[in-house]
Amino acid sequence: MTVTGRSKYSTGAMIFHWVIAVAVIVNWRFAEAAEHAATRELAAPIWANHKALGITILVLTLARLAWRLTHKVPPLPDTMKSWERVLSRTVHVIFYAMLIGLPIGGWLGSSYFGGGVDVFGLFSLPALPVGENPDAGKAIFGFHSTGGEILIYLIGLHILGALKHTFIDKSGGLSRMLPFGKG
Repeated sequence: MTVTGRSKYSTGAMIFHWVIAVAVIVNWRFAEAAEHAATRELAAPIWANHKALGITILVLTLARLAWRLTHKVPPLPDTMKSWERVLSRTVHVIFYAMLIGLPIGGWLGSSYFGGGVDVFGLFSLPALPVGENPDAGKAIFGFHSTGGEILIYLIGLHILGALKHTFIDKSGGLSRMLPFGKG
């Protein structure tokens, strides 16, 4: 671990990280449940929750990005190889792009079907001004679904990396994003 600077993320960064992580996993499960629902009527409220949580993830991600730009990030451990540093930074950039792009893509897909997004009954986002085009909506939802699958695989890679740095390298990988433990 580098001697200078702190090795843990700030409390705010930790909160954003874990809340968004849980929300993404829950939203993935919503999508899976809706896709496997027996009828459209049963799927509709699940999709509504998926869309609302997606917008919530978008807002949380934008807030997390603002937090990250205004708060110092701890340096990566000195023990990390250069390829690991490049992979870590690349995956994080892709995470941000997907956590912003997937919800916007879902909103765009809904808009092509003429619908906005109701956010848990608190407020509604109107359809984006794209006009109705179900074929474009289907295409967007196809990209959205593929992007969601890629995001889940990247989460797996991220978890494996954290576990490797924690238990094999013993460089404090997981403890950097947890409020307890040394780091």
